[in-house]
Amino acid sequence: MKNSTFDKDRTLNAVLYITERIQRSDFHKIFKILYFSDREHLMEYGRPITGDSYIAMRYGPVPSKLYDIFKAVRGDSYFRDNGEFLPYFSIIDNDIVKPNRKADLSELSNSDIKHLDNAIKLYGEMSMSEICNKSHDYAWQNTVPDREIDLSDIILEAGGDDTYIQFIKENCCVGEIEEYA
Repeated sequence: MKNSTFDKDRTLNAVLYITERIQRSDFHKIFKILYFSDREHLMEYGRPITGDSYIAMRYGPVPSKLYDIFKAVRGDSYFRDNGEFLPYFSIIDNDIVKPNRKADLSELSNSDIKHLDNAIKLYGEMSMSEICNKSHDYAWQNTVPDREIDLSDIILEAGGDDTYIQFIKENCCVGEIEEYA
């Protein structure tokens, strides 16, 4: 099952929201907090927060489009930022996200904030190795390295079952659907 449509504004403001609440706002920590937030939000509300596709990379799930944005701001992406993202944040020391403004909370729903806060509380103070181990879950393990993690596997990891996966496919906005095996 493919992910829903990427919501750039919601994602950028979720990043700002996270950076305002954690001590070290590096790529890795932000990616994992977003993954856990998206996973739990999907399970409770039938949609992820960001709509980004997660790739099973060496240190855990990485939101594909957001990673491209971070690399563009850093200056080493296949596309240039051209200043679109600079009003939101800068990248320092190769992987630290420095917010350039506060999160626009009107871009985040109450349920988005609830799940972001929960993930920050649970994972925000973990070391890189601790959060990496937590993110090497069923969904990550069931994916070929450097490939997209299937939403069905994320739902299963979060405690869902085949019935819930079918419900999401039929009733929720998760984009194009592949056959679940």
